[in-house]
Amino acid sequence: MENYTKYKLKETDELVSLLADKDNLFVVACNKCFKEFESIDEPDCGEFEKLAAEQGKTVTGSVKVDFLCNKYHTEKELLDLIPEGTENIIVISCGLGIQTVADLAGKPVYAASNSLNYTGHHGMALTKKSCDACAQCYLNITGGICPIVDCSKSLVNGQCGGAKDGKCEVDCNKDCAWEKIYRRLEKQGRLEEFLNQPVQVRDYSKVNFKVISEYVKSIREERLDGYHGGVHPSERKEFSEHIALERFPEPKTVVISMSQHLGAPANPIVQVGDTVKVGQKIGEAAGFISAPVHSSVSGTVIAVEPRLHATRGGEMMAVVIESDGKNTLHESVKPNKDLDSLTPDEIIDIIREAGIVGMGGAGFPTCVKLKPAKPVDTILLNGCECEPLLTADHRVLLEFADDIIFGLKAILKTTGAEKGLIVIEDNKPDAIELMQAKVADCDNIDVVVARTKYPQGAEKTLIKRVMGRQVPRGGLPADVGVVVDNISTVKAISDAIQKGMPLIERVATVTGEKIKKPGNYIVKIGTSVKELIDYCGGTTDDDVLIKMGGPMMGFALPDVNVPMMKGSNGIIAIDTDQTKEMPCIKCGRCVDVCPMDLSPLYFAKYADEENWQGMKDKNVMDCVECRCCEYICSSKIPIVTKIKAGKNAVRGMK
Repeated sequence: MENYTKYKLKETDELVSLLADKDNLFVVACNKCFKEFESIDEPDCGEFEKLAAEQGKTVTGSVKVDFLCNKYHTEKELLDLIPEGTENIIVISCGLGIQTVADLAGKPVYAASNSLNYTGHHGMALTKKSCDACAQCYLNITGGICPIVDCSKSLVNGQCGGAKDGKCEVDCNKDCAWEKIYRRLEKQGRLEEFLNQPVQVRDYSKVNFKVISEYVKSIREERLDGYHGGVHPSERKEFSEHIALERFPEPKTVVISMSQHLGAPANPIVQVGDTVKVGQKIGEAAGFISAPVHSSVSGTVIAVEPRLHATRGGEMMAVVIESDGKNTLHESVKPNKDLDSLTPDEIIDIIREAGIVGMGGAGFPTCVKLKPAKPVDTILLNGCECEPLLTADHRVLLEFADDIIFGLKAILKTTGAEKGLIVIEDNKPDAIELMQAKVADCDNIDVVVARTKYPQGAEKTLIKRVMGRQVPRGGLPADVGVVVDNISTVKAISDAIQKGMPLIERVATVTGEKIKKPGNYIVKIGTSVKELIDYCGGTTDDDVLIKMGGPMMGFALPDVNVPMMKGSNGIIAIDTDQTKEMPCIKCGRCVDVCPMDLSPLYFAKYADEENWQGMKDKNVMDCVECRCCEYICSSKIPIVTKIKAGKNAVRGMK
């Protein structure tokens, strides 16, 4: 593979000249990008330190950074590492990295490397273009600010005299680059040295000059809106967002898995031949982190045996019930006291007995979430539905608005939180308008409109976006005073309190470019996925990928003879992806888009090496498996599959 790296160390005589009047050096080196990825550091830093020692210079320390020009990450990693006594910062990188450090360090910064012949940008061109690879780097002279790119006229010897109030006469929204240079040099005590420099002449024959792209600027602003990272995949919600909810026809047989939640699977408490009714408990919670399971139909138990599970990749214990078509309610299904009369503990008991779990896909038992170990002040209702294609929560917002508000009030009472916020992405204007009208008279409930971006619905991302609070690594939302619940989960809480109905059905979307008749349905838990697809007219052809969930985080279904579960928010039929995996070229795109500030390229590399300790050290357990890295990967590496393998291995480590 050709090496696309962007810089090389200067020649020895040039470095000796650079260091002649400088000492107490801190060295910052970039691990080169756009090359075949190896999880080893580049040798340039060591070579420079050796040369500095030979010249009798003191090196106060050094650091090697991936994607040095990624200012967001570099700022977090670098500043605390510069030791006291450091007088000069030496940077070994391309021009982008040098300028990034110069912006952050607050000390004189010097380039110990030469940029090679490139005019591109880091990663997805989401870092502002600040190097034109002119092959005549001025950064050591101008304090780390590039006069070629930052100055609209690319002047190399000082101001043109046309600046007014610090702004460029060519672009009144742009700061004058030379005023910035003078201010920085003066602050560093280097201005007089600069003014005594000989006249600089630029050789235009060495470079293919390009103007700064406004497109890059707009993309960067969009990308950083709300929170760092994330992507904007094609939404494709137009297939089903306008289609009202329809109750799916009564299934003749349901297969109800005992494992529809995080934690221990429920234990079956019925036997073959038993007659059951709608809402009757058929599986008992097997521990603190577990949830009971109820019958979604009335009829006869015809099997209690392992059946194929949609998301676990094998068989799990299930209860199979043949419906009698009567939908006879169990005696336990009856309305509870009104909300004002219920105590917080009574509400928790109702939620626990109803088997309610997180319905956004995670499946965490809600009764546990609503009794956090720490006090909370805010409840966030996640109505973002940021996954492409899916529109189930959108329809719930539109058609069950009153139930959502009731459920939120129940949660506020249970947790003692002062404020409830319903967060909806701006691609659902009808839901926003309706919910704003519904909560207009509620002093402690507001609607927050969030700019559409994936994975906004991930709870840690949502908290950062809405509250400006950072959940610590390995921490929970309650650590920052917040509880996050899905819209459909809150609707289920309302049903449990007002109707006494446990979680036996949910809203799900059946959609995708390969589905003949998309729609949104109220589906009984245990209904066959195949029946859903057949009811929607089947698929348009055989070259199709079926997933439970959305295209980003959904689970591929090689066999559609699996049941719908509590967390099944959709079934999609989409085009297959025949793109073949290629070696990583260390482009940095996965780092750019990771909302958890991780370095996914290392996870892929370490998983192939079975370096589980390395994955742990790189904080693999903080990954939320949103697949942004995989979505953006130009080499089409199945990064999340490798991450899952690493997580399993880390969990097994002593």
